[in-house]
Amino acid sequence: MAGLRLAVLISGQGSNLQALIDATQRAGFGAEIVIVISNQPNAYGLGRARKAGLSTKLIEHRAFASRDAFDDAIDGALRDARVDLVCLAGFMRVLGDAFVERWRDRLINIHPSLLPAFKGLDVHARVLAAGARISGCTVHYVRPEVDAGPIIVQAAVPVLPDDTVDALQARVHRVEHVIYPLAVELIAKGRVRIEGDLVRLSGVTTEDARLISPARPS
Repeated sequence: MAGLRLAVLISGQGSNLQALIDATQRAGFGAEIVIVISNQPNAYGLGRARKAGLSTKLIEHRAFASRDAFDDAIDGALRDARVDLVCLAGFMRVLGDAFVERWRDRLINIHPSLLPAFKGLDVHARVLAAGARISGCTVHYVRPEVDAGPIIVQAAVPVLPDDTVDALQARVHRVEHVIYPLAVELIAKGRVRIEGDLVRLSGVTTEDARLISPARPS
């Protein structure tokens, strides 16, 4: 298999990792996962990777005296695997500025909100507390500022009147699993160009679709 060489960094369940694994099996996708790295030994996603026959590496952050040392260990593993693009998929460690700059424009993340709204943690609870009518998720290039960087793909979902955190999270997760592979495929096929703080896409069409919440009363 040839194409863009991906690393996926995880800390937990690895559901977005699974979406990427499934996508790489499609003919013409243009990318392959060459290594999966976790900072947590009990991450369920490691099992997903091994089941798919992927190379895995455990780099526990607790084993390092500093964040820089931890970042350097990850950097070394990525370089050893000749990685082209790093995909953060539920990786619950903030990477240092030096690491982010070393991998600038080769490091992407998925966040469970429509950035730049609701950066940070506890997103779904904050969306509900704010009374937002629409939420969603964003795939973006990583910059030193947390949850910032040029936006590649976004997807929106309605926030329903009786939503709980778990229900909203599940709805957002379903579209995360669609847009993360889409973002990687766009990059792999050379359809993404970064201009300053913006992403320009080529050869991509967008349907004339609108999401309005609540719907017009009948």
